Amino acid sequence: MELKKNPEADLEKNRGVFTLVGLVLSLALVIGALEWKTYAKGPDDLGTLDMIEDDEIIPVTERQNTPPPPPPPAPQEIIQIVENNVELEEELEIQSTETTQDEVVEVVEVEQEESEEVFSFAVIEKKAIYPGCENEATEEARFNCMNLSLQKFFAKNVVYPEQAKTLGVQGKVFVSFVIEKDGRVANVEVARGVDPSLDAAAVAVVKKLPKMIPAQNSGRQVRMGYTIPISFKLQ
Repeated sequence: MELKKNPEADLEKNRGVFTLVGLVLSLALVIGALEWKTYAKGPDDLGTLDMIEDDEIIPVTERQNTPPPPPPPAPQEIIQIVENNVELEEELEIQSTETTQDEVVEVVEVEQEESEEVFSFAVIEKKAIYPGCENEATEEARFNCMNLSLQKFFAKNVVYPEQAKTLGVQGKVFVSFVIEKDGRVANVEVARGVDPSLDAAAVAVVKKLPKMIPAQNSGRQVRMGYTIPISFKLQ
């Protein structure tokens, strides 16, 4: 007798489905095992803290404002009556300050000390004038004539120190001086020097300057300060 197989009972045709389902379940189990997390036990019990509430009540006191004590009474002023029978030993003589027409009043003149201030040539109304320059027409012309005359005087009268010539020392020495109210030259000093020998020669030649016509401010003679260069140059 030949056995016949029911086509619906054949499991071979569903093998692929079963294999796929099995792989999916296995993969789900592996992923679930990897993602599974465990936690340690919680912190130990620290116990309970017993707190004692301080229910002390601070009494509220009322401050009484007492008035300040009254001020002490003012001392009584004692008036002493003195009899008006005291004789003065000497009478006070009061001299009269009134003058009569016949009385000669002596007037004492107080001489005012003249100012010793030295004015800069830049602020002086009429600058000092070198002898021979007073005939120039203008103030500027007289001042230019003075500068030219000074340079000529220095070139003619200066003595070049032999020591400076030997050492080849040369340069320009600036000398400051004051033209006094009587026209003479004073307070000759080196404003900017080059060499001690040249400085001394420059001071010496300035001291030989002649008397000048003094400077004037507001119609009175004043002292004028001036600074001039003296050149020392080897040929």
